[in-house]
Amino acid sequence: MKGAGYIFDAIVVGAGPAGSSAAYTLARKGFKVLVVERGRTPGSKNMFGGRVYADPIREVFPNLNKSAPIHRWVTKERISMVSGEKMTSLEFEGKKNVSFTTYLTELSNWMAKQVEEAGGIVLTEITVDNFIVKDGRVKGIRVGNEEVFSDVVIDAEGINRLLLERAGLIPRITPNYAGLGVKEVIKLSKEDIEKNFGLGSGEGIAWLLIGDIMEGLPGGAFLYTNKDSISLGIVVMLGSAMERMKEHISRYVERLRLHPLLEKYFREGRIMEYSAHLVPEYVWPAIPHRLYGDGFLVAGDAAGLLLNLGYNFRGVDFASYSGYLAAQAVEKAHSLGGMSAENLSIYQELLEKSFILRELRKFKNAPKMRKNERLYDFYPYLINAIADKIFHAKYETPKIMDAFKEANKGRIGWFTLIRDLYEVSRSI
Repeated sequence: MKGAGYIFDAIVVGAGPAGSSAAYTLARKGFKVLVVERGRTPGSKNMFGGRVYADPIREVFPNLNKSAPIHRWVTKERISMVSGEKMTSLEFEGKKNVSFTTYLTELSNWMAKQVEEAGGIVLTEITVDNFIVKDGRVKGIRVGNEEVFSDVVIDAEGINRLLLERAGLIPRITPNYAGLGVKEVIKLSKEDIEKNFGLGSGEGIAWLLIGDIMEGLPGGAFLYTNKDSISLGIVVMLGSAMERMKEHISRYVERLRLHPLLEKYFREGRIMEYSAHLVPEYVWPAIPHRLYGDGFLVAGDAAGLLLNLGYNFRGVDFASYSGYLAAQAVEKAHSLGGMSAENLSIYQELLEKSFILRELRKFKNAPKMRKNERLYDFYPYLINAIADKIFHAKYETPKIMDAFKEANKGRIGWFTLIRDLYEVSRSI
């Protein structure tokens, strides 16, 4: 399979979900694969909210349920609108094992072990300086003064796409196209988690919150229950947040943890981890014009493949499945005679046929919807004000329309309300 003098058939840059999925799939097919990861361990540079959708990853790793580090299956979904010390929530409960919570460091480590068991090599603490490019074709990687050649390189370096930028393959991502996720992990006993959130053994909750709990920052907050900890944090639109933040972002997360509506859930806990990470926020501008070329493919966050609907956030399964498709493209290109851009273009076709690009196109207007500041301040206030007047009526209960008029007090017209509702319905 290898070219003349090549040690490896494929080099994968990054041992996150995208890179490990690509490497595992290729190694199982008999390709000689090298994965290089700049972190101390696979996943040590990874950060996410805490939730993973299982089916796409189970297709890549059939033994997911048996041996993966699954903390809790999400059986409760809760979305809350917060204004002051008032909160209105919508909750759904179902017992299907559709998504689970975990630490991404643990999941990435598990995936990397699957790569090694399949025959691939995973090297950590390796910083790739550049691609080796000859005659317009990527032929390997350069680490310091050393060069390692391969038939193809799969770039799964994540949202900080330094290699692709240095090679001139993509423009630099700007703050207006990126989001910033910041979270704390709070240690809490398994028993306290299940008691505080009304969960059974092995059950978890995914809780999203918007409103003045964000203190004017454009974005939302999240809470996920792990086996014996809570993942609590925020995701903000970076460009707008940079203009509005009055202090370090960590202080916003700290006040979220101390919020009077939330602190009762984990007042006995202790902070065990703090982390932050960039994420693609406006996906289409972040996706490289071409995800393939002579001798290379791009997968995962580096490819901008992530879905944020405000009420639903999917990144790990998109990344893993895109790595899986990249591996299929390499296998197909090999059967066609080599890793030319023409042969590797099957990757784009596979993505087009997959759920990934279908989902991204279906919800392409979601970023536009998230620009509407009324979603973050006025509507949470309005919903809570109406609920307060209806449920906290002392003598007479108002009709809903009367409660709306009193809460609104002419702040928003019917035309604006209808337009906003229309935009939301078109987007999500």
